[in-house]
Amino acid sequence: MEVDERLYVGTAAEEHVEMYLKAMWLIKESNKQIRVSTVANLLRIRQPSVVQMMKRIRDMGYVSYSKLDIDLTEKGEKIGAGIVRKSRLLEVLMANHLKIKPDEEIICGMEHHMSDEFTNSLSSILGNPKRSPNGKVIPPSPDHGRPVNEESA
Repeated sequence: MEVDERLYVGTAAEEHVEMYLKAMWLIKESNKQIRVSTVANLLRIRQPSVVQMMKRIRDMGYVSYSKLDIDLTEKGEKIGAGIVRKSRLLEVLMANHLKIKPDEEIICGMEHHMSDEFTNSLSSILGNPKRSPNGKVIPPSPDHGRPVNEESA
């Protein structure tokens, strides 16, 4: 039997790292200090799991982490912003173009598999929106850097 399609199985480990970076980016966007408890609450997981992951992603260069201080590195912030960008563009697609309620489960499943090329093309097709349907700023393409908390969109 010959199959003409390629199948892709993404790695769950990469998606977990991206979810942590997204969570921390969202916390930072809301002008709150990134804490183990805040990340745990946002991701609905236990604090010891967050501590383990903080050590892991610190070693990957995505965060600076000590017991009382967590901050995204430039590398971590870029990935976090990229995942938020993908999520919010998918929200625009669903709400404004497909005329369906944005479904977080679908969005979460898709955002980890969108290349920069796909994301930029989607943004272009959507008219390069600056805000999501709920009014949140859509981070720019990594090519057009802008601080996390910029509200002038």
